[in-house]
Amino acid sequence: MSAHESIPRSTWIFPALAALLYAAIVATHYEYAASSIAILFALVLLVILFGTVFAAVHHAEVIAHRIGEPYGTLLLTLAVTIIEVALIANMMLGHREVPTLARDTVFAVVMIVCNGLVGLCIFVGGLHYKEQDVQVSGASLYLSVLFTIATITLILPNYTLTAPGPVFSEAQLEFASVVTLLLYGVFVYTQTVRHRDYFVNRADGGVDSASLSSGMLALSGALLLVSLLAVVLLSKKFSLVVEATSAAIGAPPAFAGVAVALLILLPESVAAISAARKDNLQKSINLALGSSLATIGLTVPAVAIAACVLDKQLILGLPQQNIVELVLTFALSALTFGTGRTNILFGLVHMMVFAVFLFLVFVP
Repeated sequence: MSAHESIPRSTWIFPALAALLYAAIVATHYEYAASSIAILFALVLLVILFGTVFAAVHHAEVIAHRIGEPYGTLLLTLAVTIIEVALIANMMLGHREVPTLARDTVFAVVMIVCNGLVGLCIFVGGLHYKEQDVQVSGASLYLSVLFTIATITLILPNYTLTAPGPVFSEAQLEFASVVTLLLYGVFVYTQTVRHRDYFVNRADGGVDSASLSSGMLALSGALLLVSLLAVVLLSKKFSLVVEATSAAIGAPPAFAGVAVALLILLPESVAAISAARKDNLQKSINLALGSSLATIGLTVPAVAIAACVLDKQLILGLPQQNIVELVLTFALSALTFGTGRTNILFGLVHMMVFAVFLFLVFVP
């Protein structure tokens, strides 16, 4: 059986289409501008980009299934974070500066993941199994690091005095980036080495290794790299499409952050919901909380470095309304995972908080 017959066709067709589309853009020197052709281009770009993101996550899942938990979910979150950093950097540091985009995207990821995705996974799992278990020790580590990094990067800039406004001074930004990377690095060490058992479903009995040939593993690894590279290269055109769409519908500035977050999180969300339906809520929580933690732990330092190198302004401090939503999410998450057992009511409450967040984006 050939390699192409062993994997879904879409997982190698979309990366190939993405590479061809980028080559065509470069060869024709195409510049996106409002027109009927631009609308067609935008539709083609979005379809190929979504397909390529799904392909990247599929190949990351194949590799993750081979290497087992918790390395598998860590690989998935890192792959998604690479895509996110590329999209944010291209949009924030492009021809039209958007200094709040990193903040809006990171905040949107936290709200989508910790309320929308977590709520939906718990709700779906509760409908099928009434109650599901999750490791309290693992969830507590996720939440403690996530709450700390989110407070440092998204709330604290509003209350520092060295630089006016909701921004860090250069020294403060560098220090916050180091602290953020250190916390995330120690968390990854804890997750993968020191306390692996905190992040594995006890019913699974540890590593979930699949019988995958070395050739197929190498193919998935190569296609994962191609998919990630294709998304990074096409992200600049995607940023132009988002900007044009926002202007056309009169959307608020935060809409761009939500759009980027939804594109990034969609395939990972499918994997998390599927795990909840299979009574593996632990994997769902690993994917959900892991992606939000990686988003803040890696995206903020990466964008901060780019902003410092290119001398761009980076606004991180959240408005008061968003701070209230973030604090509510912190408190609710602590209550949800505090007992280690979940049900549909916990899921519904999280989903309603997400609905409030989404509504207030358009009606602040």
